[in-house]
Amino acid sequence: MNIKELLNKRILILDGAMGTMIQRYKLDEKDFRDESLANHIKPLKGNNDLLSFTRPDVIKAIHAQYFDAGADIIETNTFSGTTIAQADYELGADVVWKINFESAKIAKEVADEYTAKNPDKPRFVAGAMGPTNRTASLSPDVNDPGYRGVTFDELVAAYKEQVKGLVAGGVDIILVETIFDTLNAKAALYAIDEYMEETGKSYPVMVSGTITDASGRTLSGQTTEAFLISMQHAPLLSVGLNCALGASALRPYLQVLSTNAPFYVSAYPNAGLPNEMGQYDESPAAMAKQVEEFCKEGLVNILGGCCGTTPDHIKAIADMAANYAPRKIGVASN
Repeated sequence: MNIKELLNKRILILDGAMGTMIQRYKLDEKDFRDESLANHIKPLKGNNDLLSFTRPDVIKAIHAQYFDAGADIIETNTFSGTTIAQADYELGADVVWKINFESAKIAKEVADEYTAKNPDKPRFVAGAMGPTNRTASLSPDVNDPGYRGVTFDELVAAYKEQVKGLVAGGVDIILVETIFDTLNAKAALYAIDEYMEETGKSYPVMVSGTITDASGRTLSGQTTEAFLISMQHAPLLSVGLNCALGASALRPYLQVLSTNAPFYVSAYPNAGLPNEMGQYDESPAAMAKQVEEFCKEGLVNILGGCCGTTPDHIKAIADMAANYAPRKIGVASN
């Protein structure tokens, strides 16, 4: 059964936070190095994408915990898996390839194991493509508003290398996520399209933006409706929102997507807002109760969690969502 058939039948569950789970392992600098990185001059602790080949046991265990919690789709551990993002650690294309290939390979192995155990509940792997740490629309220098830290072509090249590694590793879906600058996302979609055209391969593509504050806009200034219009030229599997806000604050923007999107709609909010220590305190039960409003209104097809969420959050969400029908494309919310 392909993913579109499943999406028409029920709300599919995406996994929760990878970084939150990695923090539980209390890893040290040595955990972020293997033999090839033993003498790398820059500190690598916190570069979580590397763990897919330096501590694959940790990443496999996290994927398995999310599947045990009821997830249908897990994301690869590749949020910063571009040459642009890895340049901060002075790591190059060879490491970036390894990050994406190994991350996808690990995730696919775990997904196949769970699908084999229960063929009636197939599991999928989404290749995660983060926004990078540079923006094509905004200047990083307040004294030079015309300056850009990256060009569109540089983003396309970096994203294309990431796609190649993810596909080689075996992903089922490509997910362009946590979009704060639509021009960056357009570069990612251009790279994906170029890769598919060159290879003749085809993969479902999910896109997820992030609303940065109570104004309801992305960092580059777009409203939710403008963001959707900017993405609508692409033949997407889904469009959605993740990160930045907790579930209750995300609801009005999901309503906009649900009313207007010709695609499936996804949502994976944070577990509330961070406290003064940067931690997320919202309990699984509280978060499930909030996202239940999405389901009652028929706003979503794919539901999961972002920062601060754990397998316990995903289990609570999965158990709740099983009681509701998915959003129908072309049917406005109540």
